[in-house]
Amino acid sequence: MIPIILSGGSGSRLWPLSRNMYPKQLLPLVDSKYSMLQQTILRTQTTTPANSTIKFSAPMVICNEAHRFMVGEQLQQIGINDGTILLEPEGRNTAPAIALAALKVLQENPDEVLLVMPADHVIEDIAGFLLNIEATERLVEQGQLLTFGIVPTVAETGYGYIQAGEPITDNAYKVAEFKEKPDLPSAQQYLKAGNYYWNSGIFVFTARAYIDELKKYAPAVFEAAEKAMADTHVDLDFIRIGGEAFKKSPSISIDYAVMEHTEKASVLPLDVGWNDVGSWSALWDVTEKDSDLNAKYGDVLLHDTRNSYIYSETKLVSLVGVENLIVVETDDAVLVMHKDRAQDVKEIVRQLNNHERAQTHHHRKVYRPWGWYDSIDVGDSFQVKRIQVKPNASLSLQMHHHRAEHWVVVKGQAQVQNGDQTVLLQENQSTYIPIGVKHALHNPSDTEPLEIIEVQSGSYLGEDDIVRFEDNYGRV
Repeated sequence: MIPIILSGGSGSRLWPLSRNMYPKQLLPLVDSKYSMLQQTILRTQTTTPANSTIKFSAPMVICNEAHRFMVGEQLQQIGINDGTILLEPEGRNTAPAIALAALKVLQENPDEVLLVMPADHVIEDIAGFLLNIEATERLVEQGQLLTFGIVPTVAETGYGYIQAGEPITDNAYKVAEFKEKPDLPSAQQYLKAGNYYWNSGIFVFTARAYIDELKKYAPAVFEAAEKAMADTHVDLDFIRIGGEAFKKSPSISIDYAVMEHTEKASVLPLDVGWNDVGSWSALWDVTEKDSDLNAKYGDVLLHDTRNSYIYSETKLVSLVGVENLIVVETDDAVLVMHKDRAQDVKEIVRQLNNHERAQTHHHRKVYRPWGWYDSIDVGDSFQVKRIQVKPNASLSLQMHHHRAEHWVVVKGQAQVQNGDQTVLLQENQSTYIPIGVKHALHNPSDTEPLEIIEVQSGSYLGEDDIVRFEDNYGRV
């Protein structure tokens, strides 16, 4: 069984922590050690239940091209060195993304079983989850396309529902109907009926079964994915697919494309402490709380405060005499809202997009394959950055048309190419790079990070004023 991890989302409802270039699945939101992507993969790396027949292969992650280096690094951090990373040139929803994975698997073993999981869900009872996966074996052998339906605990209006029909086995049913996110009276009716389940977005089927049904019910998706996979090439640790072909695919979910039409859709109820962490209130649900039902992270002081979620990244955050609030502080944004309005964060993100604000895309600290930079001060015609370079990592050989740069080493050693000269700078030493001069930065240490302070000055300081000549990460 191959874990197929869908990691293409942006998680906008968890803004300002989750952003386009650093979405929620790459953040340690629930576990202080592992990101949600890492937790999802680790579920298939744990010891399976006794006498289990499940044998998991290395995972395949499908991700946005812009996230590739962060995804690759996070896999390495948890010891996954043989996984596959497929790069989507453009997000086209789940049906095309899963088609890429299925076609890749078909090239080697058409009867291989795929366990398709979003990268950003919480499952508390991992042993129970694995036992339920094992229970799908007979159905999958029969060519069923199985999805897990979460046993509802409340009349939730934020999830789609699956209506279970006639039983197929002792614990699985034919899918009678998929339901859109309901209004409250409908959700209450579903809860009372007892045969409606939350749509988890987790699937089990063979690569062959999925592709056969995709050809039948969404041929345009299949054709675009097939052409895209016929034009793949390896780039470092990643597999790039044919971008022009893939962009012609309809943008459609697996539910709309296949599951609502196929005769082979089945649902298995799942009760394992599942949460899609789709909002700040959902994150409050799965976070440890104090005696006043407050969940908090970071430097937080509270008085007479109840039933709230408080996240502090850089500053002391204090609340007095309030309840049912979400308060999130990052280095460049603060969000305050009523906990019952958590779904409305998307309206703030929409306004930020309309005004082309950078806070929808990046944090102040921006991660790169070689390390990161933090824009600590910006003014008229100048910008100051703190830059950290990983051991043995290098920035590209580049130049700028509109800005000069001053570099001061504050930690470690820096090997600097500045025009025709290459120098080794120690702590407290510096160099000046004029406008239009080719330059590069390398950390020669095998173990220690390099930190510099960069002062930019010039008429234009945008990140698009970079002309790359050589790059270890294929960004020329």
